[in-house]
Amino acid sequence: MATRRSGRGGGDDGIETGKLRDGEKELSIEEIFEQKEVPAWTDQLTVRSMVVSLALGFLFCFIVMKLNLTTGIIPSLNVAAGLLGFFFIKVWTTVLGKFGIQSKPFTRQENTVIQTCVVASSGIAFSSGYASYILGMTEKVAKQAEEGNTANNVKELSLGWMIGFVLLVSFLGLFSIVPLRKIMILDYKLTYPSGTATAYLINSFHTPKGALIAKEQIKCLFKWFSASFLWGFFQWFYTASDDCGFTSFPTFGLEAYARKFYFDFSATYVGVGMICPYIINLSMLSGAVISWGIMWPIIETKKGLWYGADLKSSSLRGEQGYKVFVAIALILGDGLYHFIVVLSKTFYFMAKTLLKKDSVQVTEGTSSDDDIVSFDDKRRTEFFLKDQISMKFAMGGYIVLAIISIIAVPFIFTQLEWYHILCIYIFAPILAFCNSYGCGLSDWSLASTYGKLAIFAIGAWVGMDHGGVVAGLAACGIMMSIVSTASDLMQDFKTGYLTLSSPRSMFISQVFGTFMGCILSPLVFYLFFYKAFPTLGEEGSSYPAPYGLIYRGIALIGTEGTSALPENCLLISAVFFAVAIALDALKEVLVQTNSKWHKFIPSPMAMAIPFFLGGYFVIDMCVGSLIRFVYELKNKAEADLFVPAVASGMICGDSLWGLPAAVLSLLNVKPPLCMKFLSRGVNDKVDTFLSG
Repeated sequence: MATRRSGRGGGDDGIETGKLRDGEKELSIEEIFEQKEVPAWTDQLTVRSMVVSLALGFLFCFIVMKLNLTTGIIPSLNVAAGLLGFFFIKVWTTVLGKFGIQSKPFTRQENTVIQTCVVASSGIAFSSGYASYILGMTEKVAKQAEEGNTANNVKELSLGWMIGFVLLVSFLGLFSIVPLRKIMILDYKLTYPSGTATAYLINSFHTPKGALIAKEQIKCLFKWFSASFLWGFFQWFYTASDDCGFTSFPTFGLEAYARKFYFDFSATYVGVGMICPYIINLSMLSGAVISWGIMWPIIETKKGLWYGADLKSSSLRGEQGYKVFVAIALILGDGLYHFIVVLSKTFYFMAKTLLKKDSVQVTEGTSSDDDIVSFDDKRRTEFFLKDQISMKFAMGGYIVLAIISIIAVPFIFTQLEWYHILCIYIFAPILAFCNSYGCGLSDWSLASTYGKLAIFAIGAWVGMDHGGVVAGLAACGIMMSIVSTASDLMQDFKTGYLTLSSPRSMFISQVFGTFMGCILSPLVFYLFFYKAFPTLGEEGSSYPAPYGLIYRGIALIGTEGTSALPENCLLISAVFFAVAIALDALKEVLVQTNSKWHKFIPSPMAMAIPFFLGGYFVIDMCVGSLIRFVYELKNKAEADLFVPAVASGMICGDSLWGLPAAVLSLLNVKPPLCMKFLSRGVNDKVDTFLSG
């Protein structure tokens, strides 16, 4: 799934510094910082920044993994990483100050390094695919799919090969895009909205005015972090068995609960809903209503006609097949549309830029107001070009890592041959550029879409009989790792450009963060989720990991075809594929005609998720949207400042409780109580049974 990295963007003129006295010149952001010395790139990489990055990386890996294993909706974490990095270093320096130990000044460059490290680490938790293509290889998911459940199309998970694989494939994306940083940031002037928003946040933290705001934001974050953690702890006492506790509260009645419409009191998803755009939450709500409120009840009436009455509920040949493949159709339709549009815009803007350069050369000697370069731009460009990373180093690094990967990966996945991986590495830099450019234009990463293309290409090439399912899923992982890390790095280069952080410190912190993610992500997934929760990946469990089955379904289509699907499943899926493209096209038309109605067109990608999972988490997210909406009605400026802090605190606190909860589960420590809800009739029968 593609993740929408929404950030509060702005122009390149810097943050506002407040009203000035009459006759006083308003200073730009770099004029404010001009008197502060910019540390050398080696001084931007400090021991304390690496220690804080490691702690936050572990926390964020937990957050991303939990979100991946439940719904797959991951909000932009750039701002939260910048905010928490600032908080932890301030705590660090304050504590040392109490003991009379002087600390080095905390700079915005060091803050940017921490943010880069943490986002790189959590990015691996997404691109490493433990909730999608890696889980799709397991026998547990293969049994649910019921197709391709053969020895060469299944691979059981172990910590050793998972760490080895992610280490082999996660660094190539960094080397593939480094040579293009000047073109992307300076020549094409791509905005990278999330990176820009994060830079403005960090700049505001380190100005006199911003420091006061940051202090209040951190106080707010810590308050909600504590409340969220304690709420998770409180809920744990009532979950002694399945379907127990507040997470199974039938908010709208037992009939609605059976259709997965209820509020499950998740602080994580209330927080996610506060960060996600309104239209995303409303899109998911509409998807839940269309699927679980209308479609699935109708399809249930066709049992015995369209599919066998004796099939298991988890069988892809039965009702589950409609849920999985209609969701796939929406995701692929939306992904294909954005792939074509972003690619077209990429080539259009590239051609436009080249033509503009030619025009400038022809009219050399003339000038206009547009040619005037601001003080901020001059200063930022100077420091951005100061510490170069050579083309030879980047190309050499890519080639060496590619050779190592081509040799080693077939030992992990015997279904892949060396020439399959070679082909991926030939095309991957082109797709990494396209994804990075498109992300700079729209803030939309299409990493999972490129991964799905690799599934179809390699899966069909290898074939079902030779392990095409596992080969396709592994190829998806290789491609996703390259294009995802490439766009993440370019986002961070934009943040570094706007905070005068050295490209070398950015690159090294990205490498360090990627390495952290390669170790932390497998450990967190395997020890705290896969081993702690035996029902992980199964429908109805606490961690259903819906994308494991969806990605395996895509791989099956790529190798086997659609003959195994239930009746009319392909037709219904085709209709929703067309609906996804039509919705996206309609939105594009409305945007181009400057119509305000484009804001009300739902996102097909968001609609697809509850088709498989239900609407319980959507209710949480809509509650988060409602809280944000009321806050904005009351005070829009204050809401813009404090909603991200409140949401980050709720997400981090609830997710951090997942760590002790997983440890207790591993130690077989069970909650003492079970809070369960029964209908009146069932309750009467229970009372009769107990009294008898």
